[in-house]
Amino acid sequence: MIRPRVYLSDSINIGPGKIDLLLKIDETRSISAAARGLGMTYKRAWLLVDSLNQGLHQPVVETATGGKGGGGTALTPLGRRIVERYVALEARLNSAATDELNALLRLIK
Repeated sequence: MIRPRVYLSDSINIGPGKIDLLLKIDETRSISAAARGLGMTYKRAWLLVDSLNQGLHQPVVETATGGKGGGGTALTPLGRRIVERYVALEARLNSAATDELNALLRLIK
């Protein structure tokens, strides 16, 4: 399976780690729960989210502080579009490279 890293500029890239984190944040509605689910520290997860928010000059994740209804975290519309486009790119690359991927797998069998 091909899991690309896409360099959007000299200072920002998007790859499997950040996409998996965004997907897990969307699922759990929490950066800390997403980090635990992926086996990373909260600090690492927050740094990845912050690097996206800063590098893209607009947030991909929004957080709400606690209170009566509790806090929460959600992907912004930009965050959702980035995940959707990355997943589509990944699917297209894997589909287009089926023959080559199968040939590589045969080499190790």
